[in-house]
Amino acid sequence: MEIILLDRVENLGDIGDTVKVKPGYARNYLLPQGKAATATPENLKKLEARRSELEREAAEDLAAAKARAGTIENLRLEISAKAGTEGKLFGSVGTVDIAEAAKARGIEIERSEIRMPDGPIRVAGDHDVDIHLHSDITVPVVVVVVGEE
Repeated sequence: MEIILLDRVENLGDIGDTVKVKPGYARNYLLPQGKAATATPENLKKLEARRSELEREAAEDLAAAKARAGTIENLRLEISAKAGTEGKLFGSVGTVDIAEAAKARGIEIERSEIRMPDGPIRVAGDHDVDIHLHSDITVPVVVVVVGEE
């Protein structure tokens, strides 16, 4: 399915690019989120008329993400969880726990913005987690899991 991107999409393209994607990806994600429109001559004309507006909105989103990145930079979140004697947790620490710990510190982070490359944390200690604020901005955060016996 051919679509026109109305927003920058990671690993796909920039505003105004015409790309081919699988129909399910377009129907279920790109079109409902307003990130794309079907590639018709009519929609191409609409895009050209709105291009400056879309680029201005994208620049505002990027500036807002950079401002949020400044508040999140060098953040260390401490989370306590029940653990055994060897430091293995009973359960795990996931995106919900990290978002709640950030909220307790007065920083708003959505669960969908948290990237955990190794999956949920199952061992006490320091762990690196990425906060994906924008397609161009990812901020590393240190999550310290303290094991309670």
